[in-house]
Amino acid sequence: MFSEPQSRAAKKTATAKAVLAAARDEFERVGFEAANIRAIAARAKVAAGTVIHHYGDKRELLHAALFEDLEQTLQRAVADLGPAPLDRQLEKLTRAVFRYYQKRPSLSRTVLKESLFADPPWAQRFAGQVATVHAAIARLAAEAKARGELREDVDVALLGVAYFSFFYFALIAWVQGGHDNPVALVVRLVQQHLEGLRPQNRRKSR
Repeated sequence: MFSEPQSRAAKKTATAKAVLAAARDEFERVGFEAANIRAIAARAKVAAGTVIHHYGDKRELLHAALFEDLEQTLQRAVADLGPAPLDRQLEKLTRAVFRYYQKRPSLSRTVLKESLFADPPWAQRFAGQVATVHAAIARLAAEAKARGELREDVDVALLGVAYFSFFYFALIAWVQGGHDNPVALVVRLVQQHLEGLRPQNRRKSR
């Protein structure tokens, strides 16, 4: 049986999660500009004052909703890569993250804008998410070097930067309606890049 403080803390956590879920749904349904605190509160079945108490204004709520959703998506994606050649691992990561964006296409435009150009402290928090994934990619690349998939002189940190440049190019193209299969685009760019980083005896014959 929970004590009173534990019950109160559990209820507060459940309320916060309900508000964030409602906010994501409302932002996807009507867009960030048209969304309002009252509608989000009604969707979460709480008072508008409760939303404000937990998250302040609408922009802070947006940042919190996006950060938590992305955080969980990225953690699951990185944890689920498993043993495989580096190109397959990066393809799996790409598919997992794009599933998040494609599930809510309207909200994805806001995700892109707000995570890239957020004000402090959210800018640092979103940058921290990118840094965590970058470190994971560098680790995977180092393991690929140890397996002989990549040349010994490959800079694994720079490889991570290259991956993100491909990823964000495809993401922006998709958000703008310029490419309907961003995952395939990232996969092809990554494969082409990795081909130039393989030892001579590991390169695919053409």
